[in-house]
Amino acid sequence: MEPVRLSDKLAQIDDHWHPRIIASLNGQDVKLAKLRGEFVWHHHADADELFLVLDGDLLMRLRDGDVELHAGDLFVVPRGVEHQPVADGEVAVLLFEPSGTLNTGNVRTRQTVDRPERL
Repeated sequence: MEPVRLSDKLAQIDDHWHPRIIASLNGQDVKLAKLRGEFVWHHHADADELFLVLDGDLLMRLRDGDVELHAGDLFVVPRGVEHQPVADGEVAVLLFEPSGTLNTGNVRTRQTVDRPERL
């Protein structure tokens, strides 16, 4: 067993909107991703989704109002809530969600990652 060094794992990611699994516990996956631009509007019917912004600024669009997130901010999108992450510049995030949760939730697009790679 060794610690996970987030900076080392992030250095291995050179694309956007493609989450990687860095740890698993109790049926949950901890994922890292780099974001840039707009993601698809979507929701997760059966899963809450935790976003921890490690670097950059992230706008989480929600149908009833936007939430601005900055490095060090944590936000949980409750299950069933439609959302659209938007990153004007590059943003690094840590995600925490049940194993098997599809990144695009209830929709399929070219950004859908069926089986995230484990770093």
